[in-house]
Amino acid sequence: MIPGGLDDTIAAISTPLGIGGIGIVRMSGPQAEEIARRLFHRKQGTGPFRSHHFYLGTIVDPDGQRLLDEVLLVLMHKPKTYTREDVVEIQCHSGTFVLQEILQALLRCGARLADPGEFTKRAFLNGRIDLTQAEAVIDVIQSKTQRSLELAHRQRSGRLTAELRGLKDGLLDLLALLEANIDFPDEEIPELSPDALSQRIQSLRDSIDALILTYREGKIYREGVATVIVGKPNVGKSSLLNSLLDEERAIVTPIPGTTRDTLEEAVTIRGISLHLMDTAGLRKARDAIEEEGVRRTQENLSRAELAIWVVDGSERLDEEDLLILEQVRLKKTMVAINKNDLIQRISPADLKRRIPEAPVVSISALRGSGIEGFKETIRDFILDGKVESSGDVLLTNVRHKQSLEFCREALAQALITQAKGLSAEFLVLDIRRALQAVGEILGETTSEEVLDRIFSRFCIGK
Repeated sequence: MIPGGLDDTIAAISTPLGIGGIGIVRMSGPQAEEIARRLFHRKQGTGPFRSHHFYLGTIVDPDGQRLLDEVLLVLMHKPKTYTREDVVEIQCHSGTFVLQEILQALLRCGARLADPGEFTKRAFLNGRIDLTQAEAVIDVIQSKTQRSLELAHRQRSGRLTAELRGLKDGLLDLLALLEANIDFPDEEIPELSPDALSQRIQSLRDSIDALILTYREGKIYREGVATVIVGKPNVGKSSLLNSLLDEERAIVTPIPGTTRDTLEEAVTIRGISLHLMDTAGLRKARDAIEEEGVRRTQENLSRAELAIWVVDGSERLDEEDLLILEQVRLKKTMVAINKNDLIQRISPADLKRRIPEAPVVSISALRGSGIEGFKETIRDFILDGKVESSGDVLLTNVRHKQSLEFCREALAQALITQAKGLSAEFLVLDIRRALQAVGEILGETTSEEVLDRIFSRFCIGK
């Protein structure tokens, strides 16, 4: 719950703390203008503030009348604001101390420190946005690629909302027809035949299935893919990491076992964010340090979504390679035959026979040969060879997916109810459960506990 409710005026620093050109302190609530007037001294002019206009002046400490900073202040009257409440934004010089001083002055004048995400939560509670649009705000902030940002903006602008409201309208129309026939059996109300009723339910279910099928791709763009690079010592794992990053991040030497710990880096490959983990070579450990490195490699392999198995193409597969093969066989794995600038002693066809599902690519990580093609293969393999979706809506949030699955199950039960010839009252219960699931996504029937969990992911000030 929001402490004190919507009658409180909240304040927070809305820009990252640190030294910079501009810092912003934001207030929202019924006392925002009054508090601003107590602290702000205009450089020129008097009289009331005009909404959505900037004013130059100073912020003065209300206790000792100390000058805190020269600022630009803008007052925005409700309802044309982010929260649909009166909002004041103070643009000052960015510095940890000056921002904190201004914030503390606002708090001493009656504002309350905002909770994480409380400005966006108020926008939701005041009906400016629905819950899917509120969730898209944090997705915009956390976007790591152009594609993930594009998807977040689509959701924030209401594309998913429109899709869900269309689904909701279809369910409501069906529910209204069923309830009318139950409540007014003697009236001349059009009644659907059993076949027509089943077709309408199935059509709604098909729409849900189509949305759910977009989740895997949406999740990949939103969250990225945890990717582990594995192989024997000295096969070129660190060289491959450096080549994918296009920088010398990992130490590369001819000495086997140079990498003793896991190196983690993020890289965007063809629009997909990869969380790359370069690991210690997998082999029988020779000392305690190497044993710990091998243990961490196996741990990272178990939690990774994608494994890149690197083999040395200039050497024949040996027992250590085959032991690694057994570990990666059950993962989503691609194979990089490294050192293709040397005489090759490994056949790509042989590796393909050993692990048929894995794409096999020949590269030279040290010289960059084949790396661009390898990146294309990574992208295609992650997306299962599909062309990037051009549709307006991709599900990116597991909460949305789970609620739609519940909705689909409710409609599946409705089809069973219909097929058994049970009374319309039972069918109404199934449709109502489906409607509740859609309402949970939009925030119309969502519990306070779920709301708190969603907005706790936000930073204070947003």
